[in-house]
Amino acid sequence: ISLQKLTSMAPVREWNRTAVMEFILLGFGNGPGCQMIPSVLFLVIYTVTVLGNTTLVLIIRVNSRLHTPMYFFLMNLSLLDLCFTSTIAPRAIASFLSWSKAISYNGCATQFFFFCLFLTTEAFLLAAMAFDRYTSICKPLLYPITMSKWVCIQIVAGSYICGCVNAMVQTDFTFTLHNCGRNKIDHFFCDGPPLISLSCSDTYVNNLVMFTLCGLIIASTALIVLISYIYIISTVLRISSAEGRHRAFSTCTSHMLVVTLFYGTTAFMYAQPTWLSSLYPRKAVSVFYTFVTPMLNPFIYSLRNKDVKEALRKTMGHKSLTK
Repeated sequence: ISLQKLTSMAPVREWNRTAVMEFILLGFGNGPGCQMIPSVLFLVIYTVTVLGNTTLVLIIRVNSRLHTPMYFFLMNLSLLDLCFTSTIAPRAIASFLSWSKAISYNGCATQFFFFCLFLTTEAFLLAAMAFDRYTSICKPLLYPITMSKWVCIQIVAGSYICGCVNAMVQTDFTFTLHNCGRNKIDHFFCDGPPLISLSCSDTYVNNLVMFTLCGLIIASTALIVLISYIYIISTVLRISSAEGRHRAFSTCTSHMLVVTLFYGTTAFMYAQPTWLSSLYPRKAVSVFYTFVTPMLNPFIYSLRNKDVKEALRKTMGHKSLTK
């Protein structure tokens, strides 16, 4: 009897083992229109994102006037946005345009790892940018020492290290779950909650780890941003001239808008219990912070930043003269 049981269970075990060698990304539906519309939309947004962020990186690199800590962080933010959206966009567009929606197990784990890495790194980098503005406005005499080139490099490296640690923990806890043959992800990329929902084992610890880590990262970095801007606002309000107040605030408004977009969407998605996040269209919200926000960031900084606009005009004017 035991031999018969083992024999009958063998195909099931083999099916389970092979089924989770790949996942199926369901995207936004099965009809041609459901796939074509998001593929065209994603392709346009991704193209604009690449062009906008690449242009901003090149402008900062070629203009020595922009070789300051603030623009060093901004350049790294643009590079992060490029990497972040490139982790998701090409694979999502290819999935929409092909009959096969499959992504390999290792490919899914890799995408999830880099997604967590870049998302976490951006949170710490935005906090560092807020601290940079605080030091520049509230401690101007100490600014060259406090935000030296070596310190800025260490801050960026530290942000990537924190992102890597979180990505390793999240990936390990997510991809050690037993799927029991279920491999259809109701999403357009490999995100944590949809992957965890496939598991047939107890996911309490996994959900707790995700909620705790994401909550701590978002809360700690957002607190740095909040405290920095409280000091910035109190300092700026003590400036006697209206022109001085406007000049001080103008260097912060772009960053405040980017911070609001980033923390608003990520906190809405990850800093809450999993059962609550299932009450609204998760995929629609995901589109905003994976595609729209990285596309908007370079335009927010370039359109509202006098130095960047001037550098862009000089660069374009120099190119036209050389022609």
